[in-house]
Amino acid sequence: MLTILGFAMIATFLVLIMTKKMSPIAALVLIPALFCVAVGQGAQLGDYVIEGVGNLAPTAAMLMFAIVYFGVMIDVGLFDPIVRGILKFCRADPMRIVVGTAVLAAIVSLDGDGSTTFMITVSAMYPLYKRLKMSLVVMTGVAATANGVMNTLPWGGPTARAATALKLDASAIFVPMIPALAMGLLAVFVLAYVLGLRERKRLGMLTLDEALAREPEQETVSTGAGSTRVGSTGTGGRSTGTAGTGGEDRLRKDASAAGGGTGTGTDADPADEVDDDEFQGLDPNRSTLRPKLYWFNAGLTAALLTAMIMELMPIPVLFLLGAALALTVNFPHMPDQRARIAAHADNVLNVSGMVFAAAVFTGVLTGTGMVENMADWVVGAVPDAMGPHMAIVTGLLSLPLTYFMSNDGFYFGVLPVLAEAGAAHGVSPLEIARASLAGQALHMSSPLVPAVYVLVGMAKVEFGDHTRFTVKWAVLTSLVVLGAGILFGIM
Repeated sequence: MLTILGFAMIATFLVLIMTKKMSPIAALVLIPALFCVAVGQGAQLGDYVIEGVGNLAPTAAMLMFAIVYFGVMIDVGLFDPIVRGILKFCRADPMRIVVGTAVLAAIVSLDGDGSTTFMITVSAMYPLYKRLKMSLVVMTGVAATANGVMNTLPWGGPTARAATALKLDASAIFVPMIPALAMGLLAVFVLAYVLGLRERKRLGMLTLDEALAREPEQETVSTGAGSTRVGSTGTGGRSTGTAGTGGEDRLRKDASAAGGGTGTGTDADPADEVDDDEFQGLDPNRSTLRPKLYWFNAGLTAALLTAMIMELMPIPVLFLLGAALALTVNFPHMPDQRARIAAHADNVLNVSGMVFAAAVFTGVLTGTGMVENMADWVVGAVPDAMGPHMAIVTGLLSLPLTYFMSNDGFYFGVLPVLAEAGAAHGVSPLEIARASLAGQALHMSSPLVPAVYVLVGMAKVEFGDHTRFTVKWAVLTSLVVLGAGILFGIM
């Protein structure tokens, strides 16, 4: 009976969040609470939740302060020179532009937020793609795949969810995975190089002056339910804010006319257009910039990441200290500190709230014995020959499961069952957790990921076109991560 109720609870949770009948936080709390009562253990619900909250508090703290830290680093301009350098490197060479897209997306993904990554990447690169008439699905595909690999950072979401669901230390999952993830990122760069060569062959190479001489033709592009007429430059479009030098500045002046929907007339419903403010990207005149503290911030970030990799302190402690130091040095006045914290409070609340809500789900699933009973059923269904290879099975399953369901559903609903099944065959939960990260390159293009709509919306690309182009390359990248993990003995 517990097996049936356990699968019913997971199925109910998945259906409600996939159909958007409930938010993930509400579903993580209410569904297990109801099922806990249904199995006759409602009196123990408080104990299950308190125990879960105690186990998950370090993960929640890590996510909270990591978001604040990298948000502040973007505010003060740590990534601005990187954006300018990539734009200068790209010039008017399609191959360089595609590689630059992958590099920029990977670097900005350090903040752990996909929406921020895509806003900055598209703001910087879109005008170049439009001027050279390059394929925009190449831009969205490369950016999404690069972000998917980098999304496995402990503060990015999946690793924290895996650690939360299996009650493991996030650094114990992530640090050994670095070589495999590095191979996945290398695969993205190789893919960008190959796709860039293909674009170069199709379009040829231009000098910067030749690129500037091109006037983008008027075209009608779909933005969901409506269509937006894109006009030529010279219609009052403004800079994206990622300032460069010389001709490159002029290239980026197409941002609002070619991407912000504020150029010539529009046939679309205003609700379907991308807000022009989103195309400001890294505004070079924002008041939060701290150019005199650039090297301090760069050194602090390098030291923080080094300390994390060397496991000098627990990751939550490192980010707590880092965020406090970054705020104090960059914004010594209390009103400024409060303003920066408030600016990132939405992300912090959403993520930390999700973690604490998960304490109810995992607590009930474990405390009532559902996980153990479901694992026994899974163990019986897995052929004996495959039992010792449950990590590989988990890695392969992570590709379709994280694409067709949310990370919440997979990591909180499915992963604990796979971990219990693996434990019965002598496979450690750490190996299962690491293998579960393999599918993230594909997951980032899932229709269940809100950030992907920011990407395709700002790039004026149909979601279906993005999916058809990206899925095969994302699957290949995920398999590279899984294969490297097996090769290096990580899983």
